[in-house]
Amino acid sequence: MASLKALKLRIGSVKSTQKITKALNMVAASKLRRAQQNAIAARPYAQRMSDVVQSIASRATVGPESPKLLAGTGKDDTHLIVVVTSERGLAGAFSSNIVRAARRKGEELIRDGKTVHFYIVGRKGRPILQRIFPRMIIGQHDIAAMKNPGYDIAQAIADDIVDRFESGGFDVAHLAYANFRSTLVQEPTVEQIIPVRPAAESGDKGASGNAMVEYEPDEEEILSALLPRNIAVQVYRALLENQAGFYGSQMTAMDNATRNAGDMINKLSIRYNRQRQAVITTELIEIISGAEAL
Repeated sequence: MASLKALKLRIGSVKSTQKITKALNMVAASKLRRAQQNAIAARPYAQRMSDVVQSIASRATVGPESPKLLAGTGKDDTHLIVVVTSERGLAGAFSSNIVRAARRKGEELIRDGKTVHFYIVGRKGRPILQRIFPRMIIGQHDIAAMKNPGYDIAQAIADDIVDRFESGGFDVAHLAYANFRSTLVQEPTVEQIIPVRPAAESGDKGASGNAMVEYEPDEEEILSALLPRNIAVQVYRALLENQAGFYGSQMTAMDNATRNAGDMINKLSIRYNRQRQAVITTELIEIISGAEAL
């Protein structure tokens, strides 16, 4: 049985932990609103960009002169999964859920006989993937210094991915991240970003639906400019969605931790008071017994 001193020290330790988790909960709550606004504001632009690119791609004739990001390599053998996770922890299973979705996609492709590589954005995804797929990680982008997602960071990540694609490093690229739904729900998503999927293939009618649209100068020239930008926009959206999801998960996790710490303090306090009462009772019995002996 723990001594009174040990119980008192443990109660003090749990109270200190509770103060930390409560402070982290308040910090996450204060940052969540801004992150949520940024994520929601970016969605229409990212979706519209994707719709326009898919719409133009569905009208373009794929040939030798077509942009490689549209035509692809002509093969479907090597796949790259870009896994966007957080740089920090204390957010429950936020990063683990993204990695799990990427892992399921990778295992599915491997079962189909494909070669799979992983490109990691954020520190938290690497330990898990490195343990499961130790030889499949071909790159990582460090975002430790990033306080808020910026388009320049997304552009740097997209440029690196496109360079690897242009040099023949892979045939198809997928982006894994968490769609922010609410503080309690972050939906892990894996979507193809290279080569672009035409509207008919993706099940989307595109930006213009069935309307007849004429493009000037022509579809292929427009796609040459839009395709790399679209990849950067989709990566930027993933960073924004992840930041909002991270703060939502952290706020929930720290709120649960604070309440669990409170429950533990109550249980330890009851144990402390009972043991203290038992010590006092024992001392009183000894005093009374000694007085009677005299």
